[in-house]
Amino acid sequence: METIYLNKGNLAAYQDLASSNVMALGCFDGLHRGHVKVIQSGLQEAKERNVPLSVMSFFPHPKTVTSGKACFHYLMPQSEKEKRLCELGVDTIYLVEFDKDFAGLSPQAFVKEYLIKLGVIHAVAGFDFSYGSRGAGNMKTLKQDSRDMIDITTVDKVEYKGEKISSTRIRQQLLDGNVEELPYLIGHSYELNCVCAGLVLTPYSNYTLPAPGRYEVTLKNKWNSLQTEVVVNEKSVMITSKNQVPSWLEGNLTIVWDRRMRTEKDQTGEIFYEYSTNESSA
Repeated sequence: METIYLNKGNLAAYQDLASSNVMALGCFDGLHRGHVKVIQSGLQEAKERNVPLSVMSFFPHPKTVTSGKACFHYLMPQSEKEKRLCELGVDTIYLVEFDKDFAGLSPQAFVKEYLIKLGVIHAVAGFDFSYGSRGAGNMKTLKQDSRDMIDITTVDKVEYKGEKISSTRIRQQLLDGNVEELPYLIGHSYELNCVCAGLVLTPYSNYTLPAPGRYEVTLKNKWNSLQTEVVVNEKSVMITSKNQVPSWLEGNLTIVWDRRMRTEKDQTGEIFYEYSTNESSA
């Protein structure tokens, strides 16, 4: 799989190199169940046409430019997104530099310069995907904006408990500490990579930590795993298990967030922890 970092300075060169492809469009932060459905639909269309599958994503997140938000809670770094997209069968990722100039493109200019001239013959995206200045373009206008040069597949809303699965919803669940809900939205427990030094776990950038509190987690590397408890502060995670820490628990690790623990008090007023009673059902 190839990743192409696309900007207005190198766009023309990559247009010259482009060949026919099916393209999936979206930010794909967190690669939740809705995103996976878009990628799988794109892969099916690509196989039917015997052309490669490409993905177009955007960085920084459009909301940081259009709303002026300097701080944004990403669900995964680009490197992890690339790894997952490769596993899903993507051949090429176009990562577009999202700046004010790009945000100001008309819908027609976006379709011409970033789809047609990049060889897109079929575009796949979720029902709520928008493009162009102020999001004026959408999946209902894309075929017209391409002058019928691009066929489209619009992927319907994927829901859980009657609500759309979205990256925004996942971020909010994390910020509320509801990690038990996430397997039903992402398809698996939320994971983040970190560096372990002693009992302190320092997350890599572009992940979102759950709300401060106490959690049951699984720590793992390529060869080992350990179920333990941690306490989350604003920027770090501390292992609190009273058991002896194994020697392999150093360096690069993955934290799998299993469930949050709630605080209770016994008859003496001493605080203790129990597992959260926030049970979910698919």
